[in-house]
Parts: sequence; structure tokens; C-alpha cells
Amino acid sequence: MTPGPAPGGPVGGGPVGGGPVRYRSADEDSGRWRGFPFRAGDIVISTRSKSGTTWVQMVCALLVFQRPDLPAPLAELSPWLDWLGEPLDRVLARLERQRHRRFVKTHTPLDGVPLDRRATYVVVARHPLDMAVSLHHQGDNLDRARIAELTGGAPPGSPPTPRPSAPPRPDLHDWLVAWTRATPSHLDQMDSLPGVLWHLADAWARRHEDNVVLVHYDDLVDDLEGEMRRLAGLFGIAVPEAVWPRLVEAAGFDAMRSAADRLAPDPGGILRDRRAFFRRGRSGAGRELLTPDELAAYESRVVAALPADLVAWLHRP
Repeated sequence: MTPGPAPGGPVGGGPVGGGPVRYRSADEDSGRWRGFPFRAGDIVISTRSKSGTTWVQMVCALLVFQRPDLPAPLAELSPWLDWLGEPLDRVLARLERQRHRRFVKTHTPLDGVPLDRRATYVVVARHPLDMAVSLHHQGDNLDRARIAELTGGAPPGSPPTPRPSAPPRPDLHDWLVAWTRATPSHLDQMDSLPGVLWHLADAWARRHEDNVVLVHYDDLVDDLEGEMRRLAGLFGIAVPEAVWPRLVEAAGFDAMRSAADRLAPDPGGILRDRRAFFRRGRSGAGRELLTPDELAAYESRVVAALPADLVAWLHRP
């Protein structure tokens, strides 16, 4: 069955007047979507972390501009609206100046953003174990002192705050097993397994709405051109046939990694290594790490939480 709301309401308060759920963390706040001035044709890309966000942003950019050389860094063309590291008025002003078709990033589930009939909402799914492995590696690539400075957790230019010595970080296998077993509220930890399952179940329940589109990461891996053509059709974007080969090549993993300086989501310099953001362009890492019993325990938990057709779509061979 589809997971129900966790007791106690979201951190920082629940829906106001029946509006979207408010999701908050140390560096993001979905409340920044309140009153967002939508335009006809806007595209909202809603994903969990490390689920193909930047990849789909790049696909949208290529379809909109129809050329591999984008007019600005991808994070400027497609800002992360919820992120607290940049003042909201500055982000909105940049979006207001854009004359092209806009495509905006969020890590908030669809129940936490305004649903406007003029916009198309693209939700990207990835096998949760692969997403988690990528998330673990991403943690080593983040400059957390810089993030704290940008999001208000530390004064500008201040040295890192000394912290008490902490136990060593578990190795990847042990960390992944713990991730599959943890049971936090999806409202408190959106990148937890309950958070991932909630995000996908909410989108799956809306998949028949004509402005909600689901994309599977593995479809991008297996048939990038086919998925790009499908999205172009759903967006109503006509692409000349002669242009397609250059666009598909530019959306490939190797091409994106080679252009990491302009494509990696690094507002304010929060990544230690932009090329390392594009770590692995294939699937299966999570399943490779777990023992058969650990994998079976994870799958049992997912089967108990999600409708069968969503599990089959998400856990495809």
C-alpha cells in the first residue's frame, strides 16, 4: 500500500489552509515555493538527491536551447528554488528575467510544491539502492563548512567550528545496510529510504494527470535518445531531425563529465571536485554491495510500502 502521512506533521508545521506540505532541512525550505509566479510552459524537475536531477536538467536545457553550448552554467539556467544558500529574491529575479522556457529544480515531493495547470512536473526515479550509494559518495565531496556559511549556519568567512571527535564513518556496505533499515519520518529525512519511497509513491499516484511525467534513471541509461524524444513530445518542443545527434551526444555521461565546470550543481562553491560529482554513469552499485539476505530484507520493506506496479517499475531487472 502507499505509505500514509507520518504522525506529528512536518518539521516546522504542516500544510496551511490545505496547501502544500512544508519540507525543511538545514539547507532547504519548500516554503520558498509559496506564491511562485508560474508561467505557461514552466517545467518543474522534482527528484530525490542523486536520482538523475542534473541529467534531466541538462536534457531540458538541450531541448529548450537546441544547442550543446548552453548560454550560462546549468545551475543558473535551472536554479534549485528550495535551497537556502541563495536569497530567494535573487533567484526569483533571475527567473523573471529569463525569456526562454523555464525549468526549475526541486528536491521536494509533489505534495510540497504548488501544482499549477500551466506547468509540467517531471519526477525522476532511480533504484533506491543506487541512489543511496551515490548519496554516500556525494557526502565526501561536499564542503560542509561552505554550505553552512551560505545557508546561515556559520558567519561568512568564519573558520570551521571545531567539533567533538566522532566515530569513524561506517564503510559503504555497513552504511548502506543501516540506510535500508532506518525508519525516520519522510518529513524529517527526505533522503532516507522512507523519504525516497514517499516521494515516488506520491508521484506514482499522480501519474495519470496530464502534467505529471515520470522518468526512470535506467531508461536514460538504456535509451537516452528515446527518452529525450519522449520528453520533447510531452513538452511540445519540436526539434529538427538534423539537430538530434548533437543534443543526444551532449547529454551523455562522458560529455557531461567533461563539461563539469559548467554543469555540476555547485552554487557558491559547495563541491570539492566538480568532476567527481559525475562519478558513475550506470546502475547496479547498490545491489552489488548487499548480501542476498540483506537485499531480500530491503526488497521486503519496499514491497510492503509501495503498490506492486510501482515496485515492478522501480525495481526493473
